[in-house]
Amino acid sequence: MSIPDQERKDKEGLGRIPTDLLIVLVVILSATLAFGLGVLAGKDMAKPNGKDGFWIEQLPQRPEVSGGGPAAAIEAIEEPVVEGPKVYMASKTGTKYYLPTCGTAKRIKEENKVWFSTKDEAEAAGYGPAANCPGL
Repeated sequence: MSIPDQERKDKEGLGRIPTDLLIVLVVILSATLAFGLGVLAGKDMAKPNGKDGFWIEQLPQRPEVSGGGPAAAIEAIEEPVVEGPKVYMASKTGTKYYLPTCGTAKRIKEENKVWFSTKDEAEAAGYGPAANCPGL
């Protein structure tokens, strides 16, 4: 078979495929390619500090406070201790601890807020988890 015969055969084969179908296939392939490139670019942009995937960091722990209740929480705040990030909050006058995103936590006045790094730290200070706060 010669090259001109092969070209004629290829053109006849393409002529059997409807033009609309070819256009739809090109659009679908282009959209898929664009989506895939966007996902790859997003993964690179989402890496914090060049880290990829899952990692665990050890947070510093506070010494346990003797006693319990709101008074112990106030004493714990007055002690100068190197601390990790504060994740849980409570009110000086309350008995429950919350995540900062909970509705009740948003209503606590700034001067009454008590912050804790861990659930154990909040419970050691005499606070219990709030039932109306999802995630505790």
